[in-house]
Amino acid sequence: MQEEKLFRKDFVFIIIINFLVFLNHLAILATFPFYIEALGGSEAVAGMAVALFCVVSVVCRPFIGWMLDNGKRKMILAVGLFGMLLMPLGYLFLHTLVLAFVCRMVHGAALAFSNTSTATIATDSVPRSRFAEGMGIFGLATALATAVAPAIGLALMEKCGFSVLFLFGSLSIALALVLFFLLKAPNIAVEKKPLSLKGLFDKNAVPASLTAVVFMFTYGALENFAAKFAAEKGLPSGGLFFVIMAVTVLIMRMTAGKVTDRHGEGIFAYSCNIAMFAAFLLLGLFPNTVTYLLAAVLSGFGFGGLEPALQSMAVAIAPPEKRGSANSTFLCAYDIGIGIGGAIAGGLISSFGYETMFTGMSVFNLLSIMIYVLIGRNHPSSFSYRKRMAR
Repeated sequence: MQEEKLFRKDFVFIIIINFLVFLNHLAILATFPFYIEALGGSEAVAGMAVALFCVVSVVCRPFIGWMLDNGKRKMILAVGLFGMLLMPLGYLFLHTLVLAFVCRMVHGAALAFSNTSTATIATDSVPRSRFAEGMGIFGLATALATAVAPAIGLALMEKCGFSVLFLFGSLSIALALVLFFLLKAPNIAVEKKPLSLKGLFDKNAVPASLTAVVFMFTYGALENFAAKFAAEKGLPSGGLFFVIMAVTVLIMRMTAGKVTDRHGEGIFAYSCNIAMFAAFLLLGLFPNTVTYLLAAVLSGFGFGGLEPALQSMAVAIAPPEKRGSANSTFLCAYDIGIGIGGAIAGGLISSFGYETMFTGMSVFNLLSIMIYVLIGRNHPSSFSYRKRMAR
C-alpha cells in the first residue's frame, strides 16, 4: 500500500508561518525579563508579565477554538498575525511598565489566535495514517524557533538594543503575512455551532492537556529565567543554552511522531518528565558549566519528545468539527503551564534564589507522570491504549 503524501505545498507554508510566529514570540519571551528590568521591574514583576500574557491566551483560546470549529480558519490566523506584527512596535514606543503589560497581554491574545489556527490548519492537512508523524514535523517549526529565536533575541538585545529586537519581531510576522496570502487552507465542511460552554472545550483532549500543563510549569520556568540564571551565575550565555536545548528538540521532533504512531505516547510521558526532572536538579543542586550544558540537552529531550506526543494524543481522535476546540484545549494547557510556571519561578527566585527555584520546580515533573498514569494512559485518546486494545 502506497504511503500517503505528507509534504504538500500548503502544509509547508503553514509550517513556515508557525516558525515565524514562534520566532517573534520566543525572541521576545527570552529577553522580556531584561526589558522589564530596564523599565525598573524585578524578577517577580517579570514573572507576573508572563502570567498575564498567558492568562489572556487561556481566556481567548476556547472562543478561538469555537470560531475555528465554525470553519473560520484563515480569518482567525489573519487576526493573530496582525496582532503579532503590531505589539512589538508597542514595546518600542511605550516605555512604562503599565503600558508594557498592556501590550504584553494583547500580544498573548495575538499568539493564541495565531498558533491555535496554525495548529488546526495543520491537523486539517495531515493524513490520518501519518498523523503523529505529521504533527511532529509541524512541531519542528516550534523546535527550530526554540533553537534560534532566544539566541537571536539575546544577541540583538545585547549588541543593538531593544529597538532593533522589537523591529525584528515585527519583520518576522511581515514575512509570515506574505506566505499567508499564498496559503490555501483546506476547505472543511462543518456544521455551524452555537456558542456554548460545553462546545468551548474537547473532553477527549483533557487527559493529554492535564499531563502537559504540569510538565509545562518547569518548561515555563526554564524559558523565562535560564538566560538570567546564566548571567547571574557567570555561566555560558543563555543563547548557547537554548541552541543546545533546541538542537536536541529538533532531533526528538524528527523521531517522536513515528514512535508515537507505532508505540504510543507512554514512552515519552515517562522518559521526558524524568529527563526534565534531572535537568532541574542539576541546575538547582550542582550549578556549573558542565551541568548547565547537560541540563540543556536533558530539557531539550524532555520538551522535544513530550509536547508533540501529547498534542497528537489530544487531537488525534477529534473529528474535523472539533479540531479547533481540541487544539485550543491543549494549547490552553500549554499557556497555563508556562504562565503559572513563570509566575511561581519568579516568586521563588525573588524570595529564595535560583537554586531553590530549580530544585522545588522539579517536583512538577513527578506530578505530571502521576497524572498520566491516573487519567491518561487508559483513555481512548491515548495512542498507547489503542495499541494495547488492538493486540
